[in-house]
Amino acid sequence: MNRLPRWLAHHLAALRVVVVLTLTVGLFYPLAMTGVAQAVFGHRADGSVIEKDGAAVGSELVGQSFTGTDSTPILRYFQSRPSAAGDGYDPGATGAGNQGSQSVVDVLPDPADPDSGKLSLLTQVCARSVAVGELEGVSGARPYCTSDGVGAVLGVFREQGLSGRATRVVSLNQACPAAPFVSSYEGVTVECARPGDDYSRALVVPVRGNAPARPVVPADAVTASGSGLDPHISPAYAALQAPRVARERGLDLNRVKELVADNTTSRGLGFLGEPGVNVLTLNLALDRES
Repeated sequence: MNRLPRWLAHHLAALRVVVVLTLTVGLFYPLAMTGVAQAVFGHRADGSVIEKDGAAVGSELVGQSFTGTDSTPILRYFQSRPSAAGDGYDPGATGAGNQGSQSVVDVLPDPADPDSGKLSLLTQVCARSVAVGELEGVSGARPYCTSDGVGAVLGVFREQGLSGRATRVVSLNQACPAAPFVSSYEGVTVECARPGDDYSRALVVPVRGNAPARPVVPADAVTASGSGLDPHISPAYAALQAPRVARERGLDLNRVKELVADNTTSRGLGFLGEPGVNVLTLNLALDRES
């Protein structure tokens, strides 16, 4: 009886393994999981799609913006938190801003090219806080932020580099001709920053200011989630927006608060994460109420 050459037998064995694993892992297992998901979690397995008047308007799992064509907030709707996913809540570009707590100094734009700069995470937070404060009629003040919504950060030049008397002080995030948020520091007049100048030898000194330790504007109103797609806001941010929404819709504030409570999810398993308010389902409930 003729036996196959060893090399051919090895190749046929490998081919059989590929076929078996392809059918098992690539076909049977996905079909089984799809069947179980459809049987047990039908709505969620299909993407938790929400419909209005027979048309899909979004998903319970993916956030979206409630702004006009000019990107300004639509006042009659609760606003979502910021998003770093593409131009905002783009599922094809999900992700975070990848800026951490050390991102406090802006790259100032060239006056000839306003889009050439880059805002630090601190300035983004400060600017958002001011904007939310103006929208909701409250103080947008935060620690380490200037009143005009940039990071309150000084660049201090000292005689001996890291130590010694201050010889020059620059407000790093306030481009000339802006007036610095403080007039002097350690007896030295504070200068505005000039785009293109090298301040790398300066010591970076964030200035806390006199803002309250617990700002009126909640943290989730000024920071994006890790995915950029979080459909929830905190109950605190919802409570901040409720008076505006009630006023714009002509609804009783207590009724708006009831709808907020109806669309608030509790902690997972009772102890994981924090309670959250689903912005899309809340806004749809408001539309039905109105």
